[in-house]
Amino acid sequence: MESVSPAPVPPVVALTRALAVASLLGLIVLGLAWELWLAPTGRGTLAFKVLPLAIPLAGILKNRMYTYRWVSLLVWLYFTEGVVRATSDRGTGVWLAMLEVVLCLVLFAACAAHVRWRLKHAHANEQTASAP
Repeated sequence: MESVSPAPVPPVVALTRALAVASLLGLIVLGLAWELWLAPTGRGTLAFKVLPLAIPLAGILKNRMYTYRWVSLLVWLYFTEGVVRATSDRGTGVWLAMLEVVLCLVLFAACAAHVRWRLKHAHANEQTASAP
């Protein structure tokens, strides 16, 4: 019986995964640093806003397709917060908010591209496996 080894993962899939992991971790670190040290708004209770970002971290690290899909929707909440705070805060908060917006855009683009390229790669593997 012949065993068919899966085709190697294209570099773009590995790149989009790395970008998604890095930007998600960046958003978590930024959110904690922002609310606890850099420009806290109150007693640091807004640091709890990063908890929803910690939930998908395991799924992204395990490369679960479903997680990439719903993170690309979740990230828009943080994007909205960044836009609002970039236009309403003063001082350091403005720069932190703009960084949050950039990280959100990178995370969204990385998740969307990762899903697209993985599905395209899986479809190509199915066609080569079914070919006589």
